[in-house]
Amino acid sequence: MRTWNVAMGSLSLLFLCVSPALAIATNPSQENPYTERNDDSVTQQRTRKVTGVVLDANGESIIGANVVVKGTNNGTITDLDGKFSIELSDGETLQVSFIGYNSKDVMVGAGENHIKVQLREDTQKLDEVVVVGYGTQIKRAVTGSVQSIKSEEMADMPVAQISQKMQGKFAGVQINQVSGKPGQGMTMRIRGQASLSGGTTPLYVVDGMPIVGDISTINPDEIESISVLKDASATSLYGSRAANGVVLIQTKTAQSGKKLSVDVYGGIQYVPEKGRPDMMDASEYARFRKEIAEENGLAVDPAYQHPEALGKGTDWYDVLFRPAAIQNYSLSYSNGDGKFKSSTVASYFNQDGVLTNSNYQRFSARANTEYVFSKIVKVGVNLAPSFSINNSPQSDGNWTEDKGSILQGAMLTTPLAPYKNEDGSIPLVASGPGLFDNPNWYNVVRLNKNKTQNTHLIANAFLEVEPVKDLKVKTSINADLTQNKWNSFKPSTSGEIYKAPYQIPEAKESNNLFYTWLWENTATYSKQIKDHSFDLLFGISAQKYHSEYTMVTGTNFPDDKISTFNAAPTITADGNINEWSLLSYIGRINYNYKGKYLLSAAMRRDGSSRFGKNNRWGNFPSVSAGWILSDEEFMKPLEKTISFLKARISYGIVGNDQIGNYTHLATITTTNSNFNNALASGRSISGMGNPNLGWERNKQVDVGLDVGFFNNRLSIMYDYYSKRTDALLFSLEVPISSGFYNIQSNAGKLKFWGHELSVSSKNLTGKLQWTTDLNISYNDNKCLQLGVDDAPIIGNNITQVGERIGQFYGLVWEGVYKNKEEFDKYPKHAQADVGTIRFKDVNGDGKVTQGDDRDIIGNPVPLWIVGMTNSFTYKNFDLSIVVSGGFGFELANMVDQFAGNLDGVFNVYKAVDNRWKSPENPGNGRYGTTKMGTTAPERDWFSSRFLYNGNYLTIKNITLGYQVPLRNRDIIKGLRAYVSFQNVYTFTSYIGANPEVNISNTGTTANSLQQGFDYTTYPVPRTITLGLNVNF
Repeated sequence: MRTWNVAMGSLSLLFLCVSPALAIATNPSQENPYTERNDDSVTQQRTRKVTGVVLDANGESIIGANVVVKGTNNGTITDLDGKFSIELSDGETLQVSFIGYNSKDVMVGAGENHIKVQLREDTQKLDEVVVVGYGTQIKRAVTGSVQSIKSEEMADMPVAQISQKMQGKFAGVQINQVSGKPGQGMTMRIRGQASLSGGTTPLYVVDGMPIVGDISTINPDEIESISVLKDASATSLYGSRAANGVVLIQTKTAQSGKKLSVDVYGGIQYVPEKGRPDMMDASEYARFRKEIAEENGLAVDPAYQHPEALGKGTDWYDVLFRPAAIQNYSLSYSNGDGKFKSSTVASYFNQDGVLTNSNYQRFSARANTEYVFSKIVKVGVNLAPSFSINNSPQSDGNWTEDKGSILQGAMLTTPLAPYKNEDGSIPLVASGPGLFDNPNWYNVVRLNKNKTQNTHLIANAFLEVEPVKDLKVKTSINADLTQNKWNSFKPSTSGEIYKAPYQIPEAKESNNLFYTWLWENTATYSKQIKDHSFDLLFGISAQKYHSEYTMVTGTNFPDDKISTFNAAPTITADGNINEWSLLSYIGRINYNYKGKYLLSAAMRRDGSSRFGKNNRWGNFPSVSAGWILSDEEFMKPLEKTISFLKARISYGIVGNDQIGNYTHLATITTTNSNFNNALASGRSISGMGNPNLGWERNKQVDVGLDVGFFNNRLSIMYDYYSKRTDALLFSLEVPISSGFYNIQSNAGKLKFWGHELSVSSKNLTGKLQWTTDLNISYNDNKCLQLGVDDAPIIGNNITQVGERIGQFYGLVWEGVYKNKEEFDKYPKHAQADVGTIRFKDVNGDGKVTQGDDRDIIGNPVPLWIVGMTNSFTYKNFDLSIVVSGGFGFELANMVDQFAGNLDGVFNVYKAVDNRWKSPENPGNGRYGTTKMGTTAPERDWFSSRFLYNGNYLTIKNITLGYQVPLRNRDIIKGLRAYVSFQNVYTFTSYIGANPEVNISNTGTTANSLQQGFDYTTYPVPRTITLGLNVNF
């Protein structure tokens, strides 16, 4: 209730602040007390009022078009009829613009008091400038695979992360919201997984600065555009870090004129039914326990004798989860006039988690400034500080690894145990007859402390000089500083699954300080000589990273009142220092002939401290070409149908340096040994060095086609790519006589290929406008080599030569032995009996064993990724719908190992009631008999029984907006109200809460070869928000 009051209070305050200005703006009869009067008669004589109307190509009025006197701050917006009125002087020019249309400059003649302006739709967008590596290019001249979106395409989504706004917008980019935890980052892959043991995260570059950590602390309101570079020709200028693709983030800079805007929203979040496991209630669970006893010939415990009398009992998800508030306040100011230009954004974001005692707050600001000394000298300074606080109980993970996994523990705890006594006191233990003692999870989330504070600063300063015409020389210094502080405290009254209070109190605290600096010097030269156009780039880049990490643990506190380390009798500490450095040379040439024959070549040479002295330097070249066929004479007869046609092809080599900083060195560890009954400390070599350790090299070919139909009302972008990772970083076994087990080496090969299709269409262009952006991508892979002998990497996933990476590997489930006839007919495992789970005899030896009969049983990674955005406008209303999905994969619901357990020691899914009970009532074949107890193989043997179809299609966002008509624009230039729904609905047959959990295992053993396992994660909430955009 408190959360609801906070949310409603925030919204009330929001509208109270805006309503006075709104009343002034919408009431023309009321004099505005804040409007400055000007009685200067001279000024009045030099200006006059001009009226006009703005129309589209069909003669329909355009509502909300911007009409500005060019080079001034004097402007207005067209009304419901497309009409406007503005004061201007003779000889001045009006600049008229509207989203989706080409801007138009109109010179108003002397004595001309009324004008009509007709805008043409911007269907081509071929002259749009897109951000590429170390610069920008006209879209039609791009020869690589690049996709970009602007800030207006990401507006009004109530999310904390940039990547959430990118979801469903880019072909070939898989973005998964693995957890709904406040402040939690997203996982992103571009064109699949490019490595086995190296990292798979793309390189994020913010305003030219490669970000070492994640981008979760960056405020989405600061973003102007995002470009995703996918093929080697687009990414090669980032060389050794580009194998996983590059995401270029450009923040807002000053625009022409002065603009002040306020963006605010507030709303409520809740856990949808899909986010809740379908567990038995108290009466169902008691009946289940009673049936177990009866089926095994045991006495029924009195607590379970009368299930019908027990009712619903405790729903632990209801106890732990709550509706929660979300709010955001953002203020931005832009001044693009004069020599000094600046853009400033400040914001506050607050998200209460739907799980009790979870919350995320972020304070952020950004100031991008630029000063033009003269036509040849320009300087700039950009500063972006942020501070975030995240309170988050340890909710996710597998309890067998992460004992603090609250959600899995709560799922499995008996519903017969109350979370609160009748007198209002909170019991410490949640248990029952014949059950493990679990803690009261309500206590755990309230009492456990798990807090992270992050202080982040990105800074940049540059000097740009144009010493001669067409030549620009730029030097820039960048810094990225982060301090991350985490502390936790578990009091004695808390607990873990299987471990009820009282426990030994424990406190932990870690400090991670890291910084990186980057110094870059570039020279660019652009020249047009008749039909020949050249753009040349040369640069030198130097970067260094330094981090310091400490961890302190205190235990055996005498009580829970003081959790500081000076009160802990036992203290342990750990820490490390890490560094790496990178020196690079970059070069690129772009050439076109007559604007239709395009050629680009680029090279980066990197020297990294992360690799062996014999392979420290690497060269990463690329070449690409394009041909704009629609500019050819032979295409002219088709120009009404095919308005644009460009063919592209590229080849390049990029690298992956996401390995440990000292993997190439022989590492040393400190050990204690016993000599002559005395403890002695010393050092020993703990790992073999490899001076020949080098880069993973990713060789890529991309063939693309960009087509526009019907004056580009329908645009299609298609790419086929094939990439091969050679010199794969791989751990090779070495003879035990060496004193070691393995050595890191370059000894593997992978292959990836896929198709990407992006379609953009203007379906309706009248009063009702409707546009659609659709992307579909297919990505597949194959392992070509593993080490020297091609030995497979085996666990519950398998990676082997000739097959896809990391496929599920286990027994093949074939139902249950329904009756004696089936039991006698089929091969059996050692614990087999009528009613037990039946597995396939894969090797055909007449018996089933866990070690010999495993097979590839599923694929954990989507083969198909889709995204679609539909946008509608009608008069003052606008509506957008964003959808994303994944297809062609399976997920392993590992909670089923315990929530499908037949021993009775855990609460279980309602579906367990459809288990085998007799030959006449064999159930659905997923759950066997209860008679096997703890020896049942279906609980512990990984098999296809745990796999479910993971296909999903999610309506990510629906936003409905309304542009409020204003008749007095002296103060408020524009006002838009909207309602937004986030994570609206997911269409899926998957039994778990979140089908996007698939990118990696969320336990402590998470890695890129163990994917697709769902151990329960923080549910992704559904969010409803109301917001206002106000422009002054």
